[in-house]
Amino acid sequence: MDRREFLRRGLMGLTLASGLPMSQLKAADKASRPNILFLFTDDQCFRTINVLNNKEVHTPNMDRLVRRGVTFTHCFNQGAWNGAICIASRAMLNTGRYVWTCGGNDCGNYPLWGETFTRAGYETYGVGKWHNGKATFQRSFKHQGPMGAGMYASKPVTKKDGDREKVYDPYNRPREDDFWSPSDTSLTGHWFDVEGNKIHSSQYWADHAIDFLNTTAKTTENPFFMYVAFNAPHDPRQSPQKYVDMYPPEKLTIPPNFMPEHPFDQGDHKVRDELLAPFPRTKEAVQVHLQEYYAIITHADYHIGRILDALEASGKVDNTIIVFSSDHGLALGQHGLMGKQNQYDHSIRMPLVLCGPGLEPERKIDALVYLQSMFATTCDLAGITIPESVQFPSLLPLLRGEKKNIYTSIYNGYRDLQRSVRTERYKLIRYPEVDEIQLFDLQNDPWELTDLAEKEPYQTLKKELDRQLHDWMKKTGDKLELAPL
Repeated sequence: MDRREFLRRGLMGLTLASGLPMSQLKAADKASRPNILFLFTDDQCFRTINVLNNKEVHTPNMDRLVRRGVTFTHCFNQGAWNGAICIASRAMLNTGRYVWTCGGNDCGNYPLWGETFTRAGYETYGVGKWHNGKATFQRSFKHQGPMGAGMYASKPVTKKDGDREKVYDPYNRPREDDFWSPSDTSLTGHWFDVEGNKIHSSQYWADHAIDFLNTTAKTTENPFFMYVAFNAPHDPRQSPQKYVDMYPPEKLTIPPNFMPEHPFDQGDHKVRDELLAPFPRTKEAVQVHLQEYYAIITHADYHIGRILDALEASGKVDNTIIVFSSDHGLALGQHGLMGKQNQYDHSIRMPLVLCGPGLEPERKIDALVYLQSMFATTCDLAGITIPESVQFPSLLPLLRGEKKNIYTSIYNGYRDLQRSVRTERYKLIRYPEVDEIQLFDLQNDPWELTDLAEKEPYQTLKKELDRQLHDWMKKTGDKLELAPL
C-alpha cells in the first residue's frame, strides 16, 4: 500500500483524533472532535500564492499551509446580487445556500455555519470582517471578538498649495500630484487607532484571534471553531513600508491579459472598484496597484503565520482542521478591469486549502468546487449533522478519493448583467443588457484572451453550454429571463 492510499484509507475509516469510525463520531466525546480554524482574506485572487502559481509574491505561511494540506486548485464563488461581491459570498458561505436563495445581505433565518457548530457543543469564535449584519454575527458565535466593517476607506491627503490647502482624493492610483502613501498611518483605512497606537487591521484581527487561542481555546474541554476574517488585501491596499519596498513596481510582471480597457461595457463598467485607476489603464498604473496588492498580501501572510504559531504553541494543532481561503478574486488590470464584478477566472476564483489530521500533505485536487461548500465539509469532518437548508455539498467525497468530481460545470451570476457557466475546459459568458456573448477554451487559453463565440466550429458547443447555464439558473432559483441561444 503506497503513502497516498494509506492516507486516503485513514480519512475514510477514522476520525481525526479518536480513532472511531466516521459514522460514530457524533457519539464521541466532545474533546475528540476536531477543532476548526477558518482563515479568510478579502479580494485575494487565486494567482497570488508563491508555491502554487506566482513566484513574485512572498507568502511563506500560505505556502506552509499548502505544503501541509490539500489544495483545491479550482475553487469559485457563485456570484452576487450587488457590486459588493463579498456580501453575497459571505452570505452563501455562512448559510451554505445558493446565491439567489441564501437570504440576502443578512442571511435570512437559515441556520448559520458558526451557529450550527455552537449547537453541536463547540466553543465558536468570530473576529474581523463580517459584512452580513450584527445580528447574524451575534447569532453565529458564542464568543465574539471585534466585528469588522466591509471596508475601511482612506482619508484624503491634504497638502499646502501656496497659501491654500489642497485636498487630494484617497486611493485612486496613480494620478498627478499623488501624495497618497500605503504606509502613511495618518490616512486611516487599514490603520486603526488602538489605545494611542496605529495598528494595521491584519494585526488587530490576528491579535484577537491569538488571544482566544491563548485563553478560551486553551482551557476549554470542548472543541473550538474559529472564524478569522481579514480585510486585507481589499483596498485601500495599505501596509508598512518594508512590505511595500519588497515590490519595486517596475520589476513586477504585467499579466498577459492586460488591456487598456475592456472591449465592451460588461455592466457596472464604472462601478467604484473600476474608478480606482485611471482610464485607459496603463501598465505603469497596474504595476503600482500590484505593488500595493502584493505588499498587503505578504503583510497579512505574516499575521496568518502568527496565528499558526500560536495554534502550535497551544498544543492543539494535531487535532485542528485549518481552512484557508478568500471570498473571491480581483482583476487589477486584467481585461482592462480593476474590480471583481465580472465573470473571468481572476475575479470569481480564489485559493482554497485544507490541512490537518487525516488530510494528505501537498495534495492537489483539480475538481471544480465552490468555496461555500465549507459549511457542509467541516460539518462532515466534525461529525455534525448538516442542516437540511444547506445546498452546497460537502467535499468529503473528493477528500476521501471516492469521487473525482462533484460538478461537471459551475455557474456564476452577477446582478442581471452577467451569467456564466464553466466546465473544466470551456466557459460561456452572457451579457443580457448589452447582448454580448463570449466563449473561451480554458485549456488552451487560460488567460481568457481569445473569444470563440462567433467561430463556426463552436456553435454547437455554445448551445450546449447555454443549456447547462439554463439548468443551473433553474437549480439556483435564478429569476432572470434569458432567452436560450
